[in-house]
Amino acid sequence: MSDTLKAASVTADTLAAFSDAFNRHDADALMNFMTDDCIFDAAGGNEVYGTRFVGKDAVRAAFEAVFKTFPDAHWGHGKHYVAGERGVSEWVFTGTHAEGWRIEAEGCDLFEFCDGLIAVKRAFRKERPKQVA
Repeated sequence: MSDTLKAASVTADTLAAFSDAFNRHDADALMNFMTDDCIFDAAGGNEVYGTRFVGKDAVRAAFEAVFKTFPDAHWGHGKHYVAGERGVSEWVFTGTHAEGWRIEAEGCDLFEFCDGLIAVKRAFRKERPKQVA
């Protein structure tokens, strides 16, 4: 990403573009939005914050694992908000798990920004029973 983009503030349009990269399953584009020391807290996991991934390599691997687990993963009906160095994206996640069951659930991401990039992404999603595909 250019120095001009890095110096700019994150906007709702930035978060919409980030969401578009998720829907393309484009890990390279996603990482261009994030700081080198980024943190991703996944929606599930054994810790109070879910499962935490730190640094671009770990975060990229976590995103790619989602794309592999849900080959048709899609985050639709996006609404994006920014207030200073924090932001929110609301969405409906749909996908078919590699084991064949489907999910449709509302969720959101809470973001923290640093120097015009995403430093922290915390994912939250409604827990729903598995749906037969």
